[in-house]
Amino acid sequence: MTSSSLRKLGSSDLEVFPLSLGGNVFGWTADEAASFAVLDAYTAGGGNFIDTADSYSAWIEGNQGGESETIIGKWVKARGNRDDVVIATKVARHPDFRGLRAANIKAAADASLQRLGTDYIDLYYTHFDDDETIPVDEIIGTLDELVKAGKVRNIAASNISPERLQESLDFSDREGLARYVALQPHYNLVSRDTFEGARQDVASRAGLGVVPYFALASGFLTGKYRPGVAVDGQRAANGAGKHLETERGRKVLAALDEVAEAHGAEVATVALAWLAAQPTVTAPIASARTVEQLPALLAVAELELTDAEIARLTAASA
Repeated sequence: MTSSSLRKLGSSDLEVFPLSLGGNVFGWTADEAASFAVLDAYTAGGGNFIDTADSYSAWIEGNQGGESETIIGKWVKARGNRDDVVIATKVARHPDFRGLRAANIKAAADASLQRLGTDYIDLYYTHFDDDETIPVDEIIGTLDELVKAGKVRNIAASNISPERLQESLDFSDREGLARYVALQPHYNLVSRDTFEGARQDVASRAGLGVVPYFALASGFLTGKYRPGVAVDGQRAANGAGKHLETERGRKVLAALDEVAEAHGAEVATVALAWLAAQPTVTAPIASARTVEQLPALLAVAELELTDAEIARLTAASA
């Protein structure tokens, strides 16, 4: 991995590959062996930024939550590469550790550390700010304690309102406590309203590194969803194909096809490259169930779109 392919994450000291590998499929649609193969191929291709959450994949019958962290922890131990990878995980949604009360954050962090088999988390997100009755001083104060204890290197937020995000940043600055360095919003070519505007403004002012999830719209932006083409699989059932029914979705596909052809690139690579070129975005997140799905994701590090191509895609997705 060349240092030139790495990007600084916000105001942190973390340097990350411009494609974060989503761990939501580990222990769900990818078993342990498949997950190890994907992780090996991702790091062999220069990747170093792995994203997971303590709740992955509690939604599967028979799972408890923490399956993804456990697989990542076993892989890191087997490869002996803890210092070479940046591991991001999240708190608030594990069935046994719901919410952002101080005691819960501390207990959840310890449980994550145990599953990951490590004594520090590089980037620790509040997964959902879904209980706005909890004051930001309790949340930030607790996260600051984890940083001071050496259990967490950097803190970040996901699924948070612009107002609460700003309030949290202001509190950190005022009290001299650990401060969010990154934001993980829902953001892609067919879902722009969730981030652009107030959230993007806060991220830009605060110098946050933005790490968008659903970067490929649950697979829609890979180009495999086409009119009249039946697609099997979990994500088709989860509605990736719904974008085909919108004019925006069809326009975006047409623009992606055009730009991909010009570069001899995969549609998914172009969709990720558009995202990576947006102001404040450091590294989109995308997951792979198989090694075969990885090259199109890793290629984002090499693909540079022209200003005209970015404008073409932006207009198609308006």
